Amino acid sequence: MFPGTYCKLGLMGLEAHDLALSKLERNSARDREDVKYLARSAPLDLSVLERRYEVELGPYLANPERHDLTLRMWLEMLRR
Repeated sequence: MFPGTYCKLGLMGLEAHDLALSKLERNSARDREDVKYLARSAPLDLSVLERRYEVELGPYLANPERHDLTLRMWLEMLRR
């Protein structure tokens, strides 16, 4: 390419816990498999995942009871 063309372009990515939480609301089979893979391949601390859910995501959910249950099931799934 041309030198300097993309000098102002910045790329960012989600941290592992944030990526996992981004899949919580949809909770499809594919999302669950992605989170299992993420837990095996990235440093995923379940206490951090739970804390971030409660503090950063929980207050913004339309149906917190449903997502609380989903998170509990995910944590159980990941502890196996």
